[in-house]
Amino acid sequence: MSRIGKKPVTIPKGVTANIADNVLTVKGPKGTLTLTMREEISYTLDGEAVLVKPANATKAARAFWGMQRTLVDNLMVGVTEGYTKTLLITGVGYRAASQGKNLKLQLGYSHDVDYAIPEGIEIKTPDNTTIEIIGIDKQKVGQVAAEIRRWRKPEPYKGKGIKYRGEFIFRKEGKKK
Repeated sequence: MSRIGKKPVTIPKGVTANIADNVLTVKGPKGTLTLTMREEISYTLDGEAVLVKPANATKAARAFWGMQRTLVDNLMVGVTEGYTKTLLITGVGYRAASQGKNLKLQLGYSHDVDYAIPEGIEIKTPDNTTIEIIGIDKQKVGQVAAEIRRWRKPEPYKGKGIKYRGEFIFRKEGKKK
């Protein structure tokens, strides 16, 4: 039995949920998100909540139960509050600047890195060493953050690179003479 899956997902005020053609659609003040439903799981709209239960007693149904409930909850949070990931840039000469639909990164390469901002994502640079990624889709926000971080991962000796806010970089001692 899934502890997470047993809990109903409450529908916040101002949000409407609809199940049609094996797709759950959630509309809220920030936008609309959809989730393709699994055949192993049954979804029910119960007034002010969405109930997620296994459709049968198979191992696959039990495996997907908690994850599908969490995905439904992520839809509700996304259309009401949205998601934000913050990246911090450390290193001499490393900078970021948001220019329209592109993010310009200077990361110590011989050329600047231009990252095209995908649809549905907003990137802000409050200062030249901070990048805020904002969107309603949790998966897309995390994917964009990972793609930007991939250009210069933090290294363990000097700590230079792009890291998530709150991430701890294990530092190594340099070579001894």
